[in-house]
Amino acid sequence: MVFLDFEKPLETLYEQLEKITQVGEQGEVDVSATVKELENKIKQTRKELYSDLTGWQKVQLSRHPERPYTLYYIEQMCKKFVELHGDRNFADDKAIVGGIGSLDGQTVVFIGHQKGVNTKMRQYRNFGMANPEGYRKALRLMKLAERFNFPVVSLIDTPGAFPGIEAEERGQAEAIARNMFEMAQLRVPIVCVVIGEGASGGAIGIGLGDRIFMMENTWYSVISPESCSSILWRSWDFKEQAAEQLQLTAEHMTNFGIVDGIIKEPLGGAHTAPEEMAKILKRHLKKEIVELQALTPEERINNRLEKFGSIGQYDVIELEKEEKV
Repeated sequence: MVFLDFEKPLETLYEQLEKITQVGEQGEVDVSATVKELENKIKQTRKELYSDLTGWQKVQLSRHPERPYTLYYIEQMCKKFVELHGDRNFADDKAIVGGIGSLDGQTVVFIGHQKGVNTKMRQYRNFGMANPEGYRKALRLMKLAERFNFPVVSLIDTPGAFPGIEAEERGQAEAIARNMFEMAQLRVPIVCVVIGEGASGGAIGIGLGDRIFMMENTWYSVISPESCSSILWRSWDFKEQAAEQLQLTAEHMTNFGIVDGIIKEPLGGAHTAPEEMAKILKRHLKKEIVELQALTPEERINNRLEKFGSIGQYDVIELEKEEKV
């Protein structure tokens, strides 16, 4: 079990629980009362820790190494899933996965970022940072969904699009912009969910849909707290302050009207009960897809354009006309 910085009180309690359990097993001593007391204390401590998380703490949770990724959710939600590869132009980007799955009888096209579950796989998946061919693969799958009238589900979890020179040479900005243009006009339902990190163009490249949701302990912003801190203070030491100022949590995004709702996670984060989290996500997706399928393609497209066209806050100042001489 991996504990984050702010979870040290929990780590201490779990260590005590493990030692007490070992004493009971090795010495054949009845420690059930002590174990129960510690378990209750763990529950209470967890409630206190997670009752008022800061922006930076939620960023840490979104990056937890044991947090479920896209392929885990797909495997848990779908009895049948066929992964599709390649953009038919350059290569198969491993940072974005996609394919066709069955969601309790409803055929769905899934796309999403995949980070990898260990160091070797994270390198293989480029840490969830997609190249242009990843976004072009996603677009190919969305067009496939449109052809056969399948809903699209997009699961977002990326620290950003890959910033390498080769990615820029192959048209990183154009690939992301093209996806946004095409997703705005796609005739099938699109449900997007931020399941981890939602950073900048890397996220919005597969994040324009009819409904946008964020899991409880995720973030969505134009820049990461570390990068923001390095730009403003020329150091990563102010990342916690940057996280607060960026207002990047699910609550902030809902208040801004950027996302349509928050998907609650099990206490302690999605990684503490991944199977339960997959069931929660599945119920949510099925409900949203049914609601969206009740609309016509024209209604969905108009609502989508209106939704994204209205994002943002601004004031109009009327200037007094100068009197003619």
